[in-house]
Amino acid sequence: MGVSGSGKSAVGVPTAQRSGAVFLEADDFHPRANVDKMSAGIALTDQDRWPWLDALVAAIRSEHERGHSVVLTCSALRRVYRDRLRAADPHMLFLHLSGDRAVIQQRMELREHFMPPALLESQIATLESLDDDEHHAAVNIDQPLASVIDDAIATMARFGLTGG
Repeated sequence: MGVSGSGKSAVGVPTAQRSGAVFLEADDFHPRANVDKMSAGIALTDQDRWPWLDALVAAIRSEHERGHSVVLTCSALRRVYRDRLRAADPHMLFLHLSGDRAVIQQRMELREHFMPPALLESQIATLESLDDDEHHAAVNIDQPLASVIDDAIATMARFGLTGG
């Protein structure tokens, strides 16, 4: 989890591969209207997000029913969104990819994505810290990508999570 540009996909894909989990990219579940809104520089509302979050819950449940572990890349910026996602798995671990704002801004400016860099401020403003009762850990992204991936996998192992 984390703001756009924090490296969720860049970390999530190899983390899923190395841990034997199924990879789900939350951006792939956005309806066209959400993508169009974000592409136009308009932040999503909660009403925009609920159907998207519900689609993610359904996808996670479907993979779990097949006996698969899941690595999901999702901003999950607010507690209420994380609570909604936990409907799929009450023990879901949230790895918060966090780092220097300037690093994230630079990454956003260099990539091709429907989320424009101008929306970074709204994402940072929306981000709610994870509470002590949430199953979570932070991973520092202000280091080489390989180190971030290693940290993510080591953190999952500390929580007893392996693919399957």
